[in-house]
Amino acid sequence: MSNTRRDFLRAASVAGGAVGLGLTPRLAAALMPAPAKRPLNILILGGTGFIGPHHVEYAIKRGHKVTLFNRGKTNPGLFPEAEKLEGDRDGKLDALKGRTWDAVIDNSGYVPRHVRDSATLLKGKVKRYLFVSTLSVFGDFSQKDLDENGPLAKLPEPSEDSKKYYGPLKALCEQEVRDAFGNGATIVRPGLIVGPGDTTDRFTYWPVRIAKGGEILSPGDPTDPVLIIDARDLCEWCVRLVEDDVGGTFNTVGPKAQLSIAEMLYGIRAVTTTPTTFTWVPTDFLEQQKVRPWADMPAWFPPKGAMAGFGSFNRSRAIAAGLTFRPLADTARDTLSWFATLPAERQAKLGAGISVERETAVLAAWHAASKRG
Repeated sequence: MSNTRRDFLRAASVAGGAVGLGLTPRLAAALMPAPAKRPLNILILGGTGFIGPHHVEYAIKRGHKVTLFNRGKTNPGLFPEAEKLEGDRDGKLDALKGRTWDAVIDNSGYVPRHVRDSATLLKGKVKRYLFVSTLSVFGDFSQKDLDENGPLAKLPEPSEDSKKYYGPLKALCEQEVRDAFGNGATIVRPGLIVGPGDTTDRFTYWPVRIAKGGEILSPGDPTDPVLIIDARDLCEWCVRLVEDDVGGTFNTVGPKAQLSIAEMLYGIRAVTTTPTTFTWVPTDFLEQQKVRPWADMPAWFPPKGAMAGFGSFNRSRAIAAGLTFRPLADTARDTLSWFATLPAERQAKLGAGISVERETAVLAAWHAASKRG
């Protein structure tokens, strides 16, 4: 088989997997990246949720052989060209025994015991272990421009409740990887991961809301900082890190230059055609109205008090290691295109953001208060 035909078939196979995830044909048929200098045998723990498919798709496009290990319950039909091993992080790792890989990308580790089990089993069988962690590992968000050496959150009690103690448990997961792999450990700490495939809507809310048009409740001061990372930028960089055998710990957020909430909202508006106006409502008034940062106003925390530094982490180490960022317009446009492919009932139920009724009421209250002086 010629290289040209082989590349075409690989591209078609990857595109088919991406369409199966709900990505648009335009996204699925993105130009093939240059092949890696050396094809690797990569194990991905997970691979079929939100970020996993972006890892898999890019790795295959780069010419790597990919093996997926998961329970086989989420999007099992994705990526038929990848080897698939069934098991469970919670004590059912037999499918991994007696195998070797060049690298593992762990994007499904939330409980230290699970990560310890997989890291221990793979020690000596895998050269590099890349663990996808989170900025929530830090214990103090009041500091601005916090780098990778900041103090980590402590687990206050013995627990494996990853919803209640997400950050502290992730910090312990990181340490399990370091303990097992030493210099063979790579830890990436993303913040708000955004883009096509996101099930949380913590960024998607804004493109969808802005595309609807009208008066839009906009939080705080227009200069308030925000940080986001397109899932594709995150995952493509992860693959390049294992290709280059790069170790260390990295705050993995973007963009390269500090982004303000106004720049984000106006940047999203640039890819829509519906007339809109942004009404900026001060933080104090939003607090009085019980409008919650992050939940009601996604991607935003007011830069004060205990969360003063949440929008301004230092990411210079990751950028120096090759992390790149696509334009915000591409992320916004692709997010809208992907969202339009979802079933109507899913589109009607955003997982984050203020409701239409509450937004209308808060805007009316703000206008009334402004008139009173």
